Amino acid sequence: MNGAAQQETAEREPGRKNGRGRRVVLWRHGQTSWNLERRFQGSTDIPLTETGVAQARRAARLLAALKPDAVISSDLRRAAATATELSAVTGLQPTFYEELRETYAGAWQGLTSDEIMERYGEQYLAWKRGEPVRRGGGELETEVADRAAPVVLRELEKLPEDGTLLVVSHGGAIRVTIGRLLGLEPRHWESLGGLSNCCWSVLGHGARGWRLLEHNAGTLPQPVLGDDV
Repeated sequence: MNGAAQQETAEREPGRKNGRGRRVVLWRHGQTSWNLERRFQGSTDIPLTETGVAQARRAARLLAALKPDAVISSDLRRAAATATELSAVTGLQPTFYEELRETYAGAWQGLTSDEIMERYGEQYLAWKRGEPVRRGGGELETEVADRAAPVVLRELEKLPEDGTLLVVSHGGAIRVTIGRLLGLEPRHWESLGGLSNCCWSVLGHGARGWRLLEHNAGTLPQPVLGDDV
C-alpha cells in the first residue's frame, strides 16, 4: 500500500492514525503476601511485598517506553502502589477508580484454593465450567465487566487518535475487561488465562474493533511480521 492509500485508509477508519489507532495496556499489580499464600484476595486491600515493589519498578521502566498518554488505576493499595512506580518514571499522575477493583468474592476472600475447594467445591467447579456464579456470595464476572469496561472506554475516548491508555488493575478484573472489549461470550472469558504479577496485556483498535495484541507479557510488544496483519 502506498502512502496516499495509507492516508486514505486512516481517514476512513475512525480512531486510527498512521495505521495504528488507540491502544490500551492492562497491567496487573505486583506480588502480595496473599499471592504467595495462594489466597483469594478479591477486594481485600492487601499491600505489595518488597518483591512486588521491585517488580513494579522494573515493569514501569519498560512500560514507560510505550509513552502512555494517561494512566488509570484501581484504588486498592496493591494497584495504586504499582501505578505510583510508573508515575515516578513518566510524570503521569494516575486517576484512581473504585470500578477497577478486583471482583468482590464474599466468603471466598482470604481463603486458599484448597480451602475454597473443600468448602465450596460445587460452586468452584461450576465457575470453572463457565457458569455464572456469585463466588462466595459476591459479584458475577459480568457485573465486574459492567463496572470496569465502561471506565476504560471513557478514558480511551479522551486520548488522541493514536493514544495509549495504561490501566493498572487485577488479574480477574483485567480478564473480564478484555473479554468484554473483544466481544467474547462470558463463558469464554476464562480461556484468556491468567496474568502473572506485574505482567500486562495489550489491545489495539482497528477497523474491526478491538484486537488482542499481547497477553501476559513481561517484555515490550514486538511488531507482528507476517501476512495476517
